[in-house]
Amino acid sequence: MIRLYDYWRSSSSYRVRIGLNLLGLAYERVQVDLGTNEQAAVENLARNPQGIVPTLEIDSHQLTQSLAILEYLDEVYAAGWLPDPALARARVRALAMAVAMEIQPVCNLRVAQEAVAASGGTHALEGWMRDHIGPGLAAVEKMLDHPQTGRFCHGNTVSLADICLLPQVYNARRWGVDMAPLPRIRAVEKAMLALDAVQAAHPDTLAP
Repeated sequence: MIRLYDYWRSSSSYRVRIGLNLLGLAYERVQVDLGTNEQAAVENLARNPQGIVPTLEIDSHQLTQSLAILEYLDEVYAAGWLPDPALARARVRALAMAVAMEIQPVCNLRVAQEAVAASGGTHALEGWMRDHIGPGLAAVEKMLDHPQTGRFCHGNTVSLADICLLPQVYNARRWGVDMAPLPRIRAVEKAMLALDAVQAAHPDTLAP
C-alpha cells in the first residue's frame, strides 16, 4: 500500500501526485487540511516534523519533501525524470529549483500571509503573490529560451522540471498572474495538461 498525505491545493503535493500518476502507481490519498491547520496536529507532526505536506508512505518508509520524494521515485522506478548526461541533469535540476526553491518559498501561503500582516496594509495577499510569482516565472521563461527545450522543459519527455513547473503555473493563474508574456511556459503547461496522469492529479479534479 502506498499512502500519500497531502492537500488538494498544495503545490508540493500536486508534484508528487503527478509523479505517482505518471508511474501508474496506485495510492491512497489522506487529506491533511491546511485550511484548518491539520498540518500542525500531533498525527501529522509524527509523520512530518516540519508540519507540512506531503508525506509519502512507500516501501515501508515515510518520505518527506517533494523533490526528495520525486528523486526517490525516479531512481527506484527508473522514471527518467533526470536525463543523461550530467549537464542535462544539471539543467533540469536548475529549472526545478528555480520554482521549488525560489518562487514557492516566498509564495507559500503561510509566509505570504505573515508578510502581508507585517506590512501594515502596504501589501495585499493577491498583490504579494503576483509580485513574486510573476518575476519568478519570467526568469524561468528566459531559462527555457534554450536549444534543449522541446515539447517539455527539456526535450520531448517529462522531466523533474515539468513536474515542478506545472503546479506553479496553476498558482499563477489562481492569483491572476499575466501569462501572456510567457509563451514557452504556456506551451509546457499545454503539453502537461494533455496527459491523463497529470489531469488526474490536478487540484480542480480533487477539490472537495
